[in-house]
Amino acid sequence: MKPIVTMLVGAFALTACAPEADEPESRQAEVAESFIALEAVLAHERRNEDQVRDEFRHPAETLAFFQVEPGQTVVEYAPGGGSYTRILAPYVAEEGSYIAVGFDPDNIETLSAEFREQVRAGGESFSATQAEELGLPEASLPFHFGNEMPDELDGTVDRVLMIRMMHNLIRWGMAESEIAALRDTLAPDGLLGVVQHRAKPDAPEEYVDGNFGYLKEAEMIAFFEANGFELVDSSEVNANPDDTADYENGVWTLPPSYALGDADRTTYAAIGESDRMTLLFRKAD
Repeated sequence: MKPIVTMLVGAFALTACAPEADEPESRQAEVAESFIALEAVLAHERRNEDQVRDEFRHPAETLAFFQVEPGQTVVEYAPGGGSYTRILAPYVAEEGSYIAVGFDPDNIETLSAEFREQVRAGGESFSATQAEELGLPEASLPFHFGNEMPDELDGTVDRVLMIRMMHNLIRWGMAESEIAALRDTLAPDGLLGVVQHRAKPDAPEEYVDGNFGYLKEAEMIAFFEANGFELVDSSEVNANPDDTADYENGVWTLPPSYALGDADRTTYAAIGESDRMTLLFRKAD
């Protein structure tokens, strides 16, 4: 495997944040320092269990494509205390700001009362739990539900990241309201990055309503454009051509969920995690 710094240099070279030859040396040094900072986070022992998934989730290349840097204010939507939290929070919390935003479970009628309670309790304990796990001050890990974000956040956020979550917002009927709230937080030059399980272009409409985890890329782009964004770029960094994206049990058939248990597990393990679109948007004027 290539050193992460080497991978990041290549990834940044494909994005707008790559330093041009005539950029000030201070800016070039800034980007180089961000490479080193991210390499240290990715290699940290707290990520030991996450690292086995990096070959499918490509966090270094993905964050480079989304132009995430340490001094920024970054919102992670629906973090769940997962693998990206363990990267983003240490990466930006010291020089910038990390903010977790979750969906309000009480507005989703299809969720059981028990699950709603679990989601709300998880959000309320997020800051303390992650502070203990990551060794960061609790104040540096604020959490807000999407319908309770403070007004002072508006216009201050550099990056919003939505990792494998849009299918839930679509099937729960809350995508437009959540995206509108997140759009308000973005600074004028802020960007929103999306990673999402990708359906085949000819997938039947009943398969791409969110309940199987897969969404069509063209429809995803159209959705964001209809909700105040314009596409900056797309990347194949998280593509997996071996994923047929047509499973009866949806994306959860594949690792790491293995919805069918041991049935055909070797086959699904060989496929790997899902084929994913990786999209970068900015607020439209």
